[in-house]
Amino acid sequence: MKKIAIMVGTVYGGAQFVAEEAEKILQQKGYQTWLSVEPKLNDVLAFAPDIWLVITSTTGQGDIPDNLLPFFIDVKDRFPLLTGKSYQVIALGDRGYGDTFCGAGRQWEELLAELQGRALAPMLEIDAGETLQPEDLALPFVTEKF
Repeated sequence: MKKIAIMVGTVYGGAQFVAEEAEKILQQKGYQTWLSVEPKLNDVLAFAPDIWLVITSTTGQGDIPDNLLPFFIDVKDRFPLLTGKSYQVIALGDRGYGDTFCGAGRQWEELLAELQGRALAPMLEIDAGETLQPEDLALPFVTEKF
């Protein structure tokens, strides 16, 4: 059974709701899951996931939400190679912010690629200006890609 670690960056709860619903789908598909809104790298590494799934909103000027930032910094500093492992990023943002749209997701996508992980698919970008319920796009994506 493949393991998926789901790390969530959320400000108002939208990304967390998407992650919790995605976890249900993944469990129904037979994956063993681990979900956290305040992940610690040691906990993720102990779980030994085959796939890292980052579901994050963007805050400020393309920034990673406060609850996920310490994990991002720790991953960047400790640089655990993901060779032979996969990752997927689902980013929530608002295209009205221009160049910083889904900036948190882009930072994660870049870092996970640097760690030599293999993307399952290009990052899914969800625009709050077009989609009021991000789960309407995210859940079919999870169903199809995993």
